[in-house]
Amino acid sequence: MGRLLKDKTHPTDPMAYQDPQLKAEIGRLHQLTVYGRWLFVFCLWITVGLLSFMGLRSSIDLWLEYFTWAAFRAAFRYNGLATAGLGLCLGTTLAVLLWQSRNILFGLPKQERTRLRQRVMKIRQQGHNHPLWKLVCQSKSRPQ
Repeated sequence: MGRLLKDKTHPTDPMAYQDPQLKAEIGRLHQLTVYGRWLFVFCLWITVGLLSFMGLRSSIDLWLEYFTWAAFRAAFRYNGLATAGLGLCLGTTLAVLLWQSRNILFGLPKQERTRLRQRVMKIRQQGHNHPLWKLVCQSKSRPQ
């Protein structure tokens, strides 16, 4: 997690002189973003994915008896709604996987760090009224 925020910053970069508290809050907000995206993907699979598989029930029964690529292709060709639903689920899952992999391998891009910093500042400004304040700004080590 700490690795995501490390980068080679230029001395004139305002992100280079962050206090540790702000850096920790940005990290917590990023972690919440990751959890939120995976929760969205999970909910999508539970709702749209299951409904799509229910639409392909008869085709899946046919596949279990004898699987052919022609039966597979025909099932998706003639069940457009189920195909679109599964495509949405697969596409969203792949997008989140690629996004998170990029962040792990290369760190957060400067634009993303700036956006997270602005959101943390907005959460700090709203204080207790913001729904994410307790999760992002209120540290367990210090009383607020």
